Amino acid sequence: MAARSAPSCHLRLEWVYGYRGHQCRNNLYYTAAKEIVYFVAGVGVVYSPREHRQKFYRGHSDDIISLALHPERVLVATGQVGKDPYICVWDSYTVQTISVLKDVHTHGIACLAFDLDGQRLVSVGLDSKNAVCVWDWKRGKMLSMAPGHTDRIFDISWDLYQPNKLVSCGVKHIKFWSLCGNALTPKRGVFGKMGDLQTILCLACARDELTYSGALSGDIYVWKGINLIRTIQGAHTAGIFSMNACEEGFATGGRDGCIRLWDLTFKPITVIDLRETDQGYKGLSVRSVCWRGDHILVGTQDSEIFEIVVHERNKPFLIMQGHCEGELWALAVHPTKPLAVTGSDDHSVRIWSLVDHALIARCNMEEPIRCAAINIDGIHLALGMKDGSFTVLRVRDMTEVVHIKDRKEAIHELKYSPDGTYLAVGCNDSSVDVYGVAQRYKKVGECVGSLSFITHLDWSSDTRYLQTNDGNGKRLFYRMPGGKEVTSKEEIKGVHWASWTCVSGLEVNGIWPKYSDINDINSVDGNYTGQVLVTADDYGVIKLFRYPCLRKGAKFRKYIGHSAHVTNVRWSHDYQWVISIGGADHSVFQWKFIPERKLKDALHIAPQESLADSNSDESDSDLSDVPELDSEIEQETQLTYRRQVYKEDLPQLKEQCKEKQKSATSKRRERAPGNSIRLHFVHGYRGYDCRSNLFYTQIGEIVYHVAAVGVVYNRQQNTQRFYLGHDDDILCLAIHPLKDYVATGQVGRDPSIHVWDTETIKPLSILKGYHQYGVCAVDFSADGKRLASVGIDDSHSIVLWDWKKGEKLSIARGSKDKIFVVKMNPYVPDKLITAGIKHMKFWRRAGGGLIGRKGYIGTLGKNDTMMCAVYGWTEEMAFSGTSTGDVCIWRDIFLVKTVKAHDGPVFSMHALEKGFVTGGKDGVVALWDDSFERCLKTYAIKRAALAPGSKGLLLEDNPSIRAISLGHGHILVGTKNGEILEVDKSGPITLLVQGHMEGEVWGLAAHPYLPICATVSDDKTLRIWDLSPSHCMLAVRKLKKGGRCCCFSPDGKALAVGLNDGSFLMANADTLEDLVSFHHRKDIISDIRFSPGSGKYLAVASHDSFIDIYNVMSSKRVGICKGATSYITHIDWDIRGKLLQVTTGAKEQLFFEAPRGKKQTIPSVEVEKIGWASWTSVLGLCCEGIWPVIGEVTDVTTSCLTSDKMVLATGDDLGFVKLFRYPTKGKFGKFKRYVAHSTHVTNVRWTYDDSMLVTIGGTDMSLMVWTNEMEGYREKRPCDSEESDIDSEEDGGYDSDVTRENEISYTIRALSTNIHPMFGIKPHLQQKEPSIDERQGIVRPPVSRAPPQPEKLQTNNVGKKKRPIEDLVLELVFGYRGRDCRNNVHYLNDGDDIIYHTASVGILHNVATGTQSFYQEHNDDILCLTVNQHPKFINIVATGQVGDSTDMSATAPSIHIWDAVNKQTLSILRCYHSKGVCSVSFSATGKLLLSVGLDPEHTITIWRWQEGAKIASRAGHNQRIFVAEFRPDSDTQFVSVGVKHVKFWTLAGRALLSKKGLLSTLEDARMQTMLAIAFGANNLTFTGTISGDVCVWKDHILCRIVARAHNGPVFAMYTTLRDGLIVTGGKERPSKEGGAVKLWDQELRRCRAFRLETGQVTDCVRSVCRSKGKILVGTRNAEIIEVGEKNAACNILVNGHVDGPIWGLATHPSRDFFLSAAEDGTVRLWDIADKKMLNKVNLGHAARTVCYSPEGDMVAIGMKNGEFIILLVSSLKIWGKKRDRRCAIHDIRFSPDSRYLAVGSSENSVDFYDLTLGPTLNRISYCKDIPSFVIQMDFSADSRYLQVSSGCYKRHVYEVPSGKHLMDHAAIDRITWATWTSILGDEVMGIWSRHAEKADVTCACVSHSGISLVTGDDFGMVKLFDFPCPEKFAKHKRFLGHSPHVTNIRFTSGDRHVISAGGDDCSLFVWKCVHMPH
Repeated sequence: MAARSAPSCHLRLEWVYGYRGHQCRNNLYYTAAKEIVYFVAGVGVVYSPREHRQKFYRGHSDDIISLALHPERVLVATGQVGKDPYICVWDSYTVQTISVLKDVHTHGIACLAFDLDGQRLVSVGLDSKNAVCVWDWKRGKMLSMAPGHTDRIFDISWDLYQPNKLVSCGVKHIKFWSLCGNALTPKRGVFGKMGDLQTILCLACARDELTYSGALSGDIYVWKGINLIRTIQGAHTAGIFSMNACEEGFATGGRDGCIRLWDLTFKPITVIDLRETDQGYKGLSVRSVCWRGDHILVGTQDSEIFEIVVHERNKPFLIMQGHCEGELWALAVHPTKPLAVTGSDDHSVRIWSLVDHALIARCNMEEPIRCAAINIDGIHLALGMKDGSFTVLRVRDMTEVVHIKDRKEAIHELKYSPDGTYLAVGCNDSSVDVYGVAQRYKKVGECVGSLSFITHLDWSSDTRYLQTNDGNGKRLFYRMPGGKEVTSKEEIKGVHWASWTCVSGLEVNGIWPKYSDINDINSVDGNYTGQVLVTADDYGVIKLFRYPCLRKGAKFRKYIGHSAHVTNVRWSHDYQWVISIGGADHSVFQWKFIPERKLKDALHIAPQESLADSNSDESDSDLSDVPELDSEIEQETQLTYRRQVYKEDLPQLKEQCKEKQKSATSKRRERAPGNSIRLHFVHGYRGYDCRSNLFYTQIGEIVYHVAAVGVVYNRQQNTQRFYLGHDDDILCLAIHPLKDYVATGQVGRDPSIHVWDTETIKPLSILKGYHQYGVCAVDFSADGKRLASVGIDDSHSIVLWDWKKGEKLSIARGSKDKIFVVKMNPYVPDKLITAGIKHMKFWRRAGGGLIGRKGYIGTLGKNDTMMCAVYGWTEEMAFSGTSTGDVCIWRDIFLVKTVKAHDGPVFSMHALEKGFVTGGKDGVVALWDDSFERCLKTYAIKRAALAPGSKGLLLEDNPSIRAISLGHGHILVGTKNGEILEVDKSGPITLLVQGHMEGEVWGLAAHPYLPICATVSDDKTLRIWDLSPSHCMLAVRKLKKGGRCCCFSPDGKALAVGLNDGSFLMANADTLEDLVSFHHRKDIISDIRFSPGSGKYLAVASHDSFIDIYNVMSSKRVGICKGATSYITHIDWDIRGKLLQVTTGAKEQLFFEAPRGKKQTIPSVEVEKIGWASWTSVLGLCCEGIWPVIGEVTDVTTSCLTSDKMVLATGDDLGFVKLFRYPTKGKFGKFKRYVAHSTHVTNVRWTYDDSMLVTIGGTDMSLMVWTNEMEGYREKRPCDSEESDIDSEEDGGYDSDVTRENEISYTIRALSTNIHPMFGIKPHLQQKEPSIDERQGIVRPPVSRAPPQPEKLQTNNVGKKKRPIEDLVLELVFGYRGRDCRNNVHYLNDGDDIIYHTASVGILHNVATGTQSFYQEHNDDILCLTVNQHPKFINIVATGQVGDSTDMSATAPSIHIWDAVNKQTLSILRCYHSKGVCSVSFSATGKLLLSVGLDPEHTITIWRWQEGAKIASRAGHNQRIFVAEFRPDSDTQFVSVGVKHVKFWTLAGRALLSKKGLLSTLEDARMQTMLAIAFGANNLTFTGTISGDVCVWKDHILCRIVARAHNGPVFAMYTTLRDGLIVTGGKERPSKEGGAVKLWDQELRRCRAFRLETGQVTDCVRSVCRSKGKILVGTRNAEIIEVGEKNAACNILVNGHVDGPIWGLATHPSRDFFLSAAEDGTVRLWDIADKKMLNKVNLGHAARTVCYSPEGDMVAIGMKNGEFIILLVSSLKIWGKKRDRRCAIHDIRFSPDSRYLAVGSSENSVDFYDLTLGPTLNRISYCKDIPSFVIQMDFSADSRYLQVSSGCYKRHVYEVPSGKHLMDHAAIDRITWATWTSILGDEVMGIWSRHAEKADVTCACVSHSGISLVTGDDFGMVKLFDFPCPEKFAKHKRFLGHSPHVTNIRFTSGDRHVISAGGDDCSLFVWKCVHMPH
């Protein structure tokens, strides 16, 4: 049965004919060594023209489609297609992988480009968003990613002359990208008027921001910045596919077959038309061009590569050819010469020389060719065609012999008979025709047995028989030449076949995998002499099998390189080569055959490196000749560690269950108990499925793990310390080389690895995010900086970490079978080994990937399972222990020898300075010399050798050894039975720790008056443990069966034990000898209990639903309790011993009378009153609250009540131990929760005096002892966790401002909708009404004799030459965002400047002069701001903005870090906080930034902002977090506060650990909503609350409350770093002693209050800051005030409207003043020159509009309630007021002659008032039939007309004062208007944009000069147009800064400024107009 092993010969790829020109471009380059690099199929090719030699890179697993050359021209990056495609960076000289970049793209990698210095690589994916990704490729790390475009991207390039800029192009677009931080921000190229918007195919960047690009039309487009500045028309006549820049200039190649060379300024140098050259042909299309010096490389669509020497440009040299488009199926080999013939759907047949590696003949046929054959004499070549015909050619000169067409369907296979007389032709219509060669191919026979198309044919050697295969997989035989089918098996039996190319048949059964019926093998060919068979399949794989191979699933070697299907494969005539052809890749691969005898010399080529173990992989099916696995290992491989519910799932599960609790939480629930417990000692060690997990630390303590606990054991004091950071089983442990830190890996859905310090027991780093289900092996590197880990997911992924940073460095798939160990090379940090089931692999790091090579076993051994491995004394040497007891010695990757070391598996191995120590299943520890030549000493682990100081007893001799470690003069040994032993070098053994062996532990009993307990387990032992400080196992007894329960008698003398077979026994509690035993039941005995008092009765509960009651004295059964419907889980006696309480698996609570067992029904109210001797029940009213919210998913399995009946301890299926106050009435009681067990806690018991709680874990086999800390007694030590499943129902307090801030929802600008409730059709979509002339068909002469049209607008500076306005520059902003943001005003430059924000601008405001400068890079509202306090980062500010998506595109929320002085952006962080960023904070060193999101999880993220790298991120809280701040002295500690939330966080590596604030220490403290944070020395934290109190926290425990620090919410707190004083700001009414701002000492004990003299009823402070004796305050009322500490003087620096929108805006007719009127009921007067507010009038109602009279002496104000007021400017006295309407006044206007006042309202009306009649203001008339509300009004210059724009997008003109509607268009066109503020009308048609489906233009204003127009819109944009702009979508400039909704806009007098008023941002922007020079 030779097929059991793979053949021992080998194939080596020798040559590839072809080049991928189809669907790929720019993929052909010269390397530095003047070699040529390109790719074909899945292989990178490096071709040396000088030596005519090819090298191959084979690290890809699928087709390569993109290639980039590193600027130094040695390294190459290639990208592939596939589901999880990756990028390889490799060396073109050695063809070794340098780096692998993966896990980001999907579908494929379309383009690649290196930057100028080659450090970064950009890639573009083929996914739907065409993601663009920037990599630090050496580290394999993604730096940034963004959606590229909605359509395909064809080329991308770095701008080599500007840092951090890229350009990409593709279908109908070109984009210019800038990279800042982690943000890639695109700007679309503007095609403008210069060229057509079209597809750009390629590009090159040049100096001076120039970019040249090749378009589909054949033009070259030249870009400057983002604008198209010129086109080079007709550079090519069709699309330009490739553009290559070099020192001399640029080369372009196009679809027209031409190459053009251009100089550096893109002036043409020369044209080379390849179609016209000797080798050229019509339709040649260039796909790639590379120009280096005087050589040009050209790749074509048809897979040719030309090399052109520039001075002989009409003689291109053809250096590579392949088949063109179309599938390649036909292959034949010459019978006597080294020639191969191929034929393809491209109609060509080609003959290749296998010796010269060249094409020697080519001939084009009429039809696509599907098969070929050469006659035995080598004269005739027959070709089968796709149309059913076949042609015979002479090989010599390719002339036709015959052409015959007998069939209509494709000919798929034809073969000449071995004697050359016949040709058999197989057709797709299921028939085979036989032709006589000598009779000029006359048809002599026909075979018609098949029902499906013919796939393969073979002749017998004597030409008498033919065998066929068809599409159904049937194999048939025919007699030749007639074609009669042969059905008798006998006749066929002895036939010898001339060739074997059939895929079905006994001889090739083995090529098919077991259990499969697929037909994906396309071709086979047998080599009889070498006894090998080669096959080709649909997956691009070539395999070698032994021939014949009879049994399915034979072993093979496999070779990859082809992409999808390999269509044909053949041996050459002398069996030197194998030729394979690819269908879709059109390539021909030539493989050298290396027979067995030559393999030794060729060994150096065997492990050809590759990512997809392709080289010589054994087959997929399991080895069948490996000995059976050892039982222990077998058992271990069965373990999956999968959980139904992982701890990570709990938060989601709780959320899902939230609905149910709503009702339950209305009742007030009990507080958690005052007691707490602390883990004291754990009996147990995890040895049954873990190895090498036991070490000595630096100081000689012992570190190991059990359950979810890392244990540090001090053997001198017999005490333990615990690392409790894990929440599920720990599976592995490794120790740092310095022996002070350890790494532990756990089970989990996203399992974590914790690195922690064994002295302080503090976590240093937590690594997660890359494994699934669990981590089964870890190892530190020799320098301690790196960590390797292996997961238990299906592919056992291997991850390499930089653990301190928490960064993943590399990741790879390990093996599909279990990996037991990973070891890092102590000499080379980039190398490691893994060992496992039939697995030994040697890895090295390559960027983000790891490249593995299988250990090469050769003839020395067999592929065994490795259980342990270590490195030896050089980097080459490695040693591994096998499951058969051998030690394998490896050099590099080769097995050198094996040594027999143990009987049975070698489980553990340790390298010493001068040798090795091994331990095995045989229980022997062996010491070896340094080369495993001699065994120096062995120690057998036997009971006889146990020393007297042992803490327990050995259960058996020679236990299986799982871990060994040396140190401190001892050997430390861990066994499978859970024992830890210390072996002295001289021989005695001390047992230190032990636990139960494998099997669940359920039985637990505490002694009635001694500190001991008994346990019984499925491991068939009963054990007695001492709980006093000696902590040892006192006694053990083996049982015949496993047990589930036990119980001491009340006098402590007897011990009853219930067994799993339904029997139970009573034993003497001291000697454990049997007293008596019974066997009455068949099922498990689940609980056993002595009655209280004298212990007269024994109740025995079983899983077959009965309870038997025995009389202990008489040993007789006296009663049976019946009536339970399910198995019994718990029983308890009452104090009198008369009543039994029983709970069952069906959650019944039943009562039985003892001793007879009569069932009783007791009302639940009464149950409480009964005195129970013990309480272990989990049901009933008294313990209703112990069931968690997610009770469906998890069961509470056990409980136990203290003897004082105060505290109930419970254990559940998730491994939690909880303490509740008893009785726990009401659902979801509050509790304290402790995690140490991994999964089910099966039993919990208090000791007799309640001093300790003992718990046992079902599957973790550990016994844990906890000390009970009474309420009064408490070390200042945080309890592990104290949380209830649902948040406390007390609300956290109420305040309107907090509520508003919490409920506000931020929309991004792009989604804003219209602020006016408009309806109707938008202006640019309305049909234009024809003019009267058009209606009457009058054609006016082109030159009109009519008088010229009057001016549209009356202009007031007619004398001067009019100068258009070309730009607006932001000069002033009146406004500050205080209403819903906090801590956002800071001092800079020692208090000279302040920085704050409003809308989307950051404002730097000089305190002395009031001048402002702005940061305007945000594209949406800023929500938070902070200043870096570190002196190294002076004036560095971070601001976070609103956003929507999380796809990292431009609308994603982002944080900008910028320099406040020069406004340079230093970094942009795009984040996943969907909705927005609401808080930012810098760390103490200034290098880290913390951000909080508004997303539903309120994610907290930590960034290294300079690199734009996200370090850690985690969901913060389920309700709003308001602020998070770093401790001022820390880079790892920070605090977050929010709605009923305060959390104390630690950054450990990449993980965020949090602790909730603990309130229970103070009576009546409740969790309020927290609003602000400040810090004090010694880990003090202060948080301000909604009630005005300030909480003071020490670590995370509340230690006091500063009551009523303010009368209202404390919104802001500030810690002064210089002196530690703290400023608080709150919401309160000004009073004598109180103030809204207070300055406190460092401990918040004394304070001084400051009043803000603002005149407000309540002051609400939102931000405080302090510097140099001044306090800076930002208020809810948009004021920023500076308060002097000495004199308490207030200086208001900034004023703004409090609430918006600001609707009204009016500019003074002659001075630089303007008025604003807003929803906050004020009208304010602003002075632009003095940069301040001059005055404000409180109106008591919201104001909507305001207007100056033409002389500027009066002001009219329109109100929201329909009233309007006229004030005199000089005295601010009211001149008159009137209310004729009930709804809001939208616009109010004085006529230019000051006679009339027009008032437009939302009641669809305009009222006219005659001012000359005095202040009575009687209405004289009004405009009728306005179809909708009025938006704006303008008077004509002569005061006779009024134009009104209304809410249905219609503009109307009315006569004044009659109010008559004017309909005559001609008359309207002749009106000259005094002002123009209308958004409607033909003159302003151009201001409406295409993109306004939901949003509108809201306001407009024409300049006083009449030639410029500004508009404001719902997107928050201010735009500048020329006036008039009647053309749709007119050109404009846009200015950003406002939030959504600009409500009004005006020019000031003389057109010096534009004022814009904001809706959402309540801010006024003053823009300076920049006029064009004369």
